[in-house]
Amino acid sequence: MKSDLYKKIFIATDGSDQNKKAIQHALEFAKMCGAKLYAGYVVDTAAFASIPMDAGWEMMYELLEKEAIEVTTSVGEIAQKENIPFESVILEGHPGSEIVDFADKQGMDLIIMGTLGKRGLDHFLLGSVAENVIRNSRVPVLVVRGRSGEE
Repeated sequence: MKSDLYKKIFIATDGSDQNKKAIQHALEFAKMCGAKLYAGYVVDTAAFASIPMDAGWEMMYELLEKEAIEVTTSVGEIAQKENIPFESVILEGHPGSEIVDFADKQGMDLIIMGTLGKRGLDHFLLGSVAENVIRNSRVPVLVVRGRSGEE
């Protein structure tokens, strides 16, 4: 079954165990639709913007960049085994904004991402990347819930 509706699918990855379920959905969706899959990781430079730009900042950035490469490469390896066209994307900035901007500029047909389903004070203080993307995206967003009890 091939679909003309979804030709370019963007999976927003964050390296967490909870995001693995979203990656599985994205791979399956891309395979079923005959779509190209883009796996993206946003190095959240806003999270440590208040830290002076010194060796500690640089080391943190390098660790996040290394994680981004590892995560997107692992998705790419699975995609290759499944004969799914694939591209890795590493972005910098605020995750929600970067995901929306990339999807818009690159003409994505669907964004797939996971969520931890934060509630209460954590949600208020940290916000939700998924919520930000849902509110601001011009393309459909499929949010795959992470742990909320047991999967």
